[in-house]
Amino acid sequence: MRPFRILLSAALAGLASSFVMAPVQAAAPEYVALGDSYSSGTGAGSYTDVACTRSANAYPALLAAARPGTVFKFVACGGATIPDVVANQLSALGANTTLVTISIGGNDSGFASTMLTCKYSTTTQCRSALEDGREFVEEELPSRLDSLYAQIRSRAPQAKVVVVGYPHLYKQGGLCLGGLSSTKRTMINEAADVLTGVLSSRAAAAGFTFADARPGFSGHEICTTTEWIDASNIHPTATGHAQGYLPAVTAAAS
Repeated sequence: MRPFRILLSAALAGLASSFVMAPVQAAAPEYVALGDSYSSGTGAGSYTDVACTRSANAYPALLAAARPGTVFKFVACGGATIPDVVANQLSALGANTTLVTISIGGNDSGFASTMLTCKYSTTTQCRSALEDGREFVEEELPSRLDSLYAQIRSRAPQAKVVVVGYPHLYKQGGLCLGGLSSTKRTMINEAADVLTGVLSSRAAAAGFTFADARPGFSGHEICTTTEWIDASNIHPTATGHAQGYLPAVTAAAS
């Protein structure tokens, strides 16, 4: 019996050794880009999904390209609101998700209709639309963001989450030939500051990182000599995504 035991022991030792020596395959990093048109790349061209205006020039696509080997899920969609993200985008998240970016809240606060009012109506009507939006941003948006951020964390417990803000849209002061008055431009930028404050504070409360888009676009707003925001659709251009958004998001995601 002794020779059998010796052979059995040797076999078991070899089997154990093979288990120890077998390399463990780590899951590939996974990046999920959520959000609205400022994440999908509306206005940036080279669309990979026309319905959602997802652009190969958008900062999520550029960020993913700079991270070889990363699994990239690009589900941001032009026009999205918080309910749209919950219904159509959160399913892309999972236990293997390592990075999430999201811009959201502008459409919920009536961005499109407010911009149309300010562009085509009086200063008084523009101010009224902005005040309605501000009331929503200050009183209702925080709780909606808290709920959304909690769902993101629940679905992607290991991920770093970067909440991406919105830039100032217009040059402050001075003339804007063929554009909005200085008063309207100032009011719109002030509304953007209020929205940024809420996004930043709720991101911090959730333990997320906030990427402020305003510094990167400074000097490149509508009515400047080197615009990175298209005056016709009020969205960042491909250059805006590459030089305005990407550096801010890359730093926040590191």
